[in-house]
Amino acid sequence: MQHKAKDEWKGRNMDMEANTMAFTNPSREEIKEILANCGNIAVVGLSDKPERTSHMVAKAMQERGYRIIPVNPVAQGKEILGETCYASLSEVPEKIDIVNVFRRSEHTPPIAEEAVRVGARVLWLQQGIYNEEAAAIAQQGGLTVIMDRCIKVEDAVLKPRG
Repeated sequence: MQHKAKDEWKGRNMDMEANTMAFTNPSREEIKEILANCGNIAVVGLSDKPERTSHMVAKAMQERGYRIIPVNPVAQGKEILGETCYASLSEVPEKIDIVNVFRRSEHTPPIAEEAVRVGARVLWLQQGIYNEEAAAIAQQGGLTVIMDRCIKVEDAVLKPRG
């Protein structure tokens, strides 16, 4: 019997006949470890508008103690959340641990290439963003890849405030 089934957790189609999936996110335990050992998070597509999701998520992460580095060519040189905004990952003058992406899926492969070039450790595509080409580029470059997950939600679930 040939049919497609939904992978319950991500809502991605999986070919039951082949019984394989091209991409799987790290386990919750691995994600917890990534967040625990993270210093700098470069947020690609971080808006300077407080009502935008990228701004709200980055602000919440900053309030939880993470260093946020804004990356947005439209806001280059401005301050967002008290940090200088850069046009690209290549312009960031310090080490980047996580590249957190708020861009449409089709725009992520070049971001993955740049993340590899700057030596980031993790490529994190926010909830609703999924691109297997970007994932393959990052994984081949040695990065851990997380897709279609909200970094703020993961942080809150894995490191609840007591």
